[in-house]
Amino acid sequence: MFQSSSREFTNNHHKPLKFKSLSKCSARNLLGEVDHLRIAASLKQDEKQKGKLGQFLTPAPVAELMAGMFGKLDLPQISLLDAGAGVGSLLAAFVAHLCHSQKRPVNLNIVAYEIDPFLIGYLHQTLKLCATECQIAGISFNYEIRHTGFIEDTVRLLQPSLFDNPDNCRFTHAILNPPYLKINAHSKVRDLLRSIGLEANNLYTGFIAATVQLLESRGELVAISPRSFCNGPYFRDFRRMFLEMMALNQIHLFESRQQAFIDDEVLQETIIIHAVKQKPKFDNITISTSSNVDDDFILSNSLPYTQIIIPNDLQQFIHIIPDTLSQQIIEKMANFTCTLKDLELTVSTGRVVDFRAKEYLCLMPDKNTVPLIYPLNFSGGYVEYPKVTKKHQALVYTEQSVSLLVPNEHYVLTKRFSSKEEKKRVVAVVYDANQINCSWVGFENHLNYFHKNGKGLNLTLARGLAAYLNSSLVDAFFRLFNGHTQVNATDLRNLKYPTIAQLMTVGLYISEHFPSQKEIDELVQEELLSMSNQFENNPLIIKTRIDEALQILIEFGLPRAQLNERSALTLLALLNLKSTVTWEAATSPLMGITPMMEFMAQHYGKTYKPNTRETVRGQTVHQFLDSALIIVNPDAPERPVNSPKTVYQIEASVLELLRTYGTIEWKKSLDTYLASVETLKKRYAQERELSRIPIVIEGKLKTLSPGGQNILIEKIINEFAERFTPGGKLIYVGDTDEKFAHFNKVALKDLGVTIDSHGKMPDVIIHHLKNDWLVLIEAVTSHGPINPKRKKELEIIFADIKIPLVMVTSFLSRKAMVEYLAEIAWETDVWVAEDSTHLIHFNGEYLLQAYKMDRDSETE
Repeated sequence: MFQSSSREFTNNHHKPLKFKSLSKCSARNLLGEVDHLRIAASLKQDEKQKGKLGQFLTPAPVAELMAGMFGKLDLPQISLLDAGAGVGSLLAAFVAHLCHSQKRPVNLNIVAYEIDPFLIGYLHQTLKLCATECQIAGISFNYEIRHTGFIEDTVRLLQPSLFDNPDNCRFTHAILNPPYLKINAHSKVRDLLRSIGLEANNLYTGFIAATVQLLESRGELVAISPRSFCNGPYFRDFRRMFLEMMALNQIHLFESRQQAFIDDEVLQETIIIHAVKQKPKFDNITISTSSNVDDDFILSNSLPYTQIIIPNDLQQFIHIIPDTLSQQIIEKMANFTCTLKDLELTVSTGRVVDFRAKEYLCLMPDKNTVPLIYPLNFSGGYVEYPKVTKKHQALVYTEQSVSLLVPNEHYVLTKRFSSKEEKKRVVAVVYDANQINCSWVGFENHLNYFHKNGKGLNLTLARGLAAYLNSSLVDAFFRLFNGHTQVNATDLRNLKYPTIAQLMTVGLYISEHFPSQKEIDELVQEELLSMSNQFENNPLIIKTRIDEALQILIEFGLPRAQLNERSALTLLALLNLKSTVTWEAATSPLMGITPMMEFMAQHYGKTYKPNTRETVRGQTVHQFLDSALIIVNPDAPERPVNSPKTVYQIEASVLELLRTYGTIEWKKSLDTYLASVETLKKRYAQERELSRIPIVIEGKLKTLSPGGQNILIEKIINEFAERFTPGGKLIYVGDTDEKFAHFNKVALKDLGVTIDSHGKMPDVIIHHLKNDWLVLIEAVTSHGPINPKRKKELEIIFADIKIPLVMVTSFLSRKAMVEYLAEIAWETDVWVAEDSTHLIHFNGEYLLQAYKMDRDSETE
């Protein structure tokens, strides 16, 4: 089907077996094996080469999610393109998904591009595994690996002499994790993309555009990429091309910047798109959202196509609207129709790039200097100047520096970059020229400043504009369409504003003391939106209430994993607290998980998929129980916790406390409560001090933090080690709270291994001196056993070991073991603490033996 070139190699064809059954377990095994290859490649990959190519290998959960987004898979012939295959995680997920489908194609043809020689070997292994799966599933399988630049080869394939033959280079499906790398304006790749009609400044959009060109009519694309192309001004050409050729069907957003590619520390907001190559657009687009790849608590929102891509929008922004609350925010922002041009205002970036103006910089004001304003000068809605800091606070006034300055008049300043600690993305202040005696002022390059034809603003107007920009409404709206922490001048130009008269009205309410966030939001509602605080669909009130609930959880001291919107909404549901009533109106109904989720949807516009109930139960409700915020089944204490009729209720003293939130009694009531009922955080701290678990290592008494897997680790040291590795040397003992309780690096290094990351270590490592084995033990209480993936990971970590490895999974009881039994890897062992004298061997071919039967016991 696919013609070879000098840059292409490998063409394997696999005939199907006669039977066509494939278990889900088989598909899972394929994904697991390929993810082992990804982990191995990541550990050995050259970081400089990886950065040079913009490579971020796709973890199995992401690949599986992407493969499941394809629509039409019941074609007789499927041709799949993976334009940046890496180790083949995406194409393996596609094959696994396809083989598990009820209707499968007769033939599957794959073309995989990869230019990194290091990854080619791994890719070959993956495709061979895929060939085996297809053979079992009864699918004729054919693949090529093209070791050449994808963009360059696409331009070649799109030549009329080649492209006229549709069998040569058209695909029914494409799955893609493109490289993320900026392209130099004068690079060869930039020229190649221009030749196919695309001006692109980042390689990922070039890969997606080239992939689209190679799809056949009604061909499907699933791609994961940064969200920035949806609204970034530099991506307008790409959006125009993409949206003209493709019809968007689904967008999945990861709220966490780090979780999709956690191993690579990617900080971009990431999305997955599914689109079909066709002119007609779908009536609706599904927007789904999860905090990370492992979180099944998924928001789902289906919206008309015209709400996501607004007709006649010259920028062709793609608006990601995850829930009803977001829709309401957009509706409220629609009240503002003025552009900055309409207001005769302009926003510019600060002119002073400090490292380019070093000769003019002064730490503090002096003779013949002018003020230099940085983001750190922002304070309470105004500029605090001068400030004692390491940053220079002044600029020497000369003929050479005057071009960097603006007249000392009133301006509105915003930060171009918001830190992760800041609650708001848009942070604005008023620069009040009356407070600083000078003729000129310099604004550093990390600031944007609003002005009128290079001159300042009316002070009342500046105050009103700063209040508007600082409102929760603008912040929430901005976050919907901005996938990064930058607030560029272009973003502010694209924003819509109230009229000058409206901004002046708001400004009249503001004095030299800037209002609080609550007061700002009330001003925006009353003066700009004419909206009552009691209006139930008021998105500002809803957002404020969620933020209040989150702040309460913070003050209660809950762990970071529970400090999220899900937990805040769960608390509000358990209090039956709508956004329109005061905290004083909180109640304590009996409520199950499903009614909680129905409450979230009805009163807070957050509709989650029904199959996410267990996330609410396991990741929020259990922690609320542990911290004594709620009680379970007060109406029927004998009812099993796992009963479908299980209900939860806010604890009485907690209810009494929460009714004081927002009043002058809150702080005093909270202190009293915390003094009598320990928060989860404080209770754990006390348990660490009072209830630590003693262990003896090399004759010295040490302690483990209480609870969790450390109860089992103590049994491993005192019972397993003494029985199965007598005289052995403890090299490593992990600790739930403190990374490790014992680590003999020298002993491990003597065996040929140097370990830097404790996060990858097993829970216990013992050198069995008698047999000269290194025994690696995992203690399973909440995390999984040594499954094939973990086994492979440990083999890679200890690849340089000079002696044999023995891997053991340990459990407290047989009952605990049962849940994980199907996952345990072959060639490992299992130890159960309640049956401490025996081992279970998952390597029986070496241990087959006859056991003597106790005849006396048989007679009895």
